[in-house]
Amino acid sequence: MGARILDSNITNFVDLLRFRATEHPDRTAYIFLENGEVEEDRLTYAQLDRRATEIADYLLNSGIKQGDRALLLYSPGLDFITGFFGCLYAGIIAVPAYPPRRNQSLDRLQAIAQDCSPTLALTTQKVITDTQKTWQKDPLSSTLTWLATDALPIPHSPTSSLHYSSFLVPPSATAFLQYTSGSTGTPKGVMVSHENMLHNSEMIYVCFESEPDHTGVSWLPFHH
Repeated sequence: MGARILDSNITNFVDLLRFRATEHPDRTAYIFLENGEVEEDRLTYAQLDRRATEIADYLLNSGIKQGDRALLLYSPGLDFITGFFGCLYAGIIAVPAYPPRRNQSLDRLQAIAQDCSPTLALTTQKVITDTQKTWQKDPLSSTLTWLATDALPIPHSPTSSLHYSSFLVPPSATAFLQYTSGSTGTPKGVMVSHENMLHNSEMIYVCFESEPDHTGVSWLPFHH
């Protein structure tokens, strides 16, 4: 998904996914392997574009504003991918982090939330159910709008009422915040722009001598 090998009009990841969904709608974009071995789920570019549009449509029609920050608290799986692109489509800054776990310290997550002041947390219904008691007494949790992106209402129409392709997203716009581990101090956030993402993707494409039919494999956690 490199920048210079595409149309010069593609300057952000919203344009890039819309381009892929238009030119190669049935081509596989992502596959998730349970335990790195068994295929659990996959998304084509068209499916990812449609799902991201549905999520963005719901967010903006719920009063969430462009530029707001959203914690992405997903367990491994493709729900993170759809939530992440949903944020990009809506102009919301994604903040990947690990989902809260029972009997686990929330110090890092609390530090991240205090630093970026998120207005919502995107996750799955299972994570919300599993962590309600964990965050029940945490003051940060009460200020967040929790949304399970895998349980959104079915849209009335297959296309969104909002025209995301018309959003003017400059290359320098922040796409997401990447926080350090916090193992040696308070987690520090790095602003990653659409331009950074496109450049990094291009470097991966070039250095790995990739071809359109190649498949890449990664086992890094989403919040790494």
